[in-house]
Amino acid sequence: MLHFKYLFKSKIVLIIGIIMAHTLSAQNLVDETKFKRDFFNKVEPITLVDPLAFALGASDEGEPYVYHYTDIIKYSGHSCPAVSGGYMMAKLGLKELYGDDTPVRGEIKVTMKGAPDEKVNGPISQVISFITGAAGDTGFKGMKGKFSRYNLMMYENDNPSADGILAEAIFERMDNGKKVSVAYNASAIPSNPEMGKIMPLLISGKASKEEIIKFGDLWQERVRIVLLETPQNAFNVKVIK
Repeated sequence: MLHFKYLFKSKIVLIIGIIMAHTLSAQNLVDETKFKRDFFNKVEPITLVDPLAFALGASDEGEPYVYHYTDIIKYSGHSCPAVSGGYMMAKLGLKELYGDDTPVRGEIKVTMKGAPDEKVNGPISQVISFITGAAGDTGFKGMKGKFSRYNLMMYENDNPSADGILAEAIFERMDNGKKVSVAYNASAIPSNPEMGKIMPLLISGKASKEEIIKFGDLWQERVRIVLLETPQNAFNVKVIK
């Protein structure tokens, strides 16, 4: 009888151990996002500081906020020429505004040429907002006005970006008023003709698994070019006097 009880307890312990192992294994699977493209991790990150984070105890004073392109993918839910373009617009605009100094998140105004639903202003402005802290009418109103991000993202509804320009944003430093315009010409990014053949099948749900995979490969190749082999005429950066 004692032998039976011992075997029974041993089996229970073994079963519990197996269940815990499977649970821990499942947790490990969801602890980190697994991306398909190695080049995502080769993209230069964007570094800022956010005084609000220190004021409310999220980080030490002056501790950098580092934004990787993979953060933008998770925020947007996907990677595309518009999302990567928004990332580059923010990167180039902040570099021109601050030079070798670290940009200050929450102290940057952004104005998009055109309405929120103009071309791809929506997703691009969301990417820029995520990085700079500039928010629209849903933004944090601050503490008696300090640290406000409210209405720092604006849209020139009656002044759309020029023909051939996918999106244009004006970045402004709130401390000294310096302004920089960044225009994104997505037509400068080469596109494989095969994409045009597969896209109708993809949209209609008639694409095979192999065609879907091929389309994704071609799509992300354009993203890679935007981020790592940026054509000289893809982005026009100029200081506004």
